[in-house]
Amino acid sequence: MKKENKAFAFRGKYLLLVVVALYGGLFFVNAPGAQLALQKSGSILLKIVPIFAFVIFFTTLLNFFLRPKKIIAHLGKDSGIKGWGWALTGGVLSHGPMYAWYPLIEDLRAHGMRDGLITVFFASRTIKIPLLPMMVDYFGLTFTIVLSFYILVGAVLQGILLELGER
Repeated sequence: MKKENKAFAFRGKYLLLVVVALYGGLFFVNAPGAQLALQKSGSILLKIVPIFAFVIFFTTLLNFFLRPKKIIAHLGKDSGIKGWGWALTGGVLSHGPMYAWYPLIEDLRAHGMRDGLITVFFASRTIKIPLLPMMVDYFGLTFTIVLSFYILVGAVLQGILLELGER
């Protein structure tokens, strides 16, 4: 385990202890409020567990089928325009909450994905394919196409600027 991961796990244990202590203190001050908070937290947990299970499953498949050399070829330092295209496409096609993608992207980064491409992936997620028909209905086809184009160009510019800043 990397030193950074150990430090994160160490802080995570303390965070868990602080949350448990806060809930315990809240039970003494306001038991009905603490019970309601625990019920809401439990319902949120039940909603996100399937998302995390999907991400863990997808990450497992990714690690099984894609070797680091393949990932680096498509998303690494020498990926070129193809890497930008994969990051843009992946961002536009990805759905669900952004935090659900963090473990997968972190895993890809550990296998050599460039930070600029990560930026492009997250910035291009603002285009939501299921919402495009509604956007066309409200704002028109021309506006939707131009805005989507600017979002994609902006995503690439953000990725380029990030990589220039890292040099």
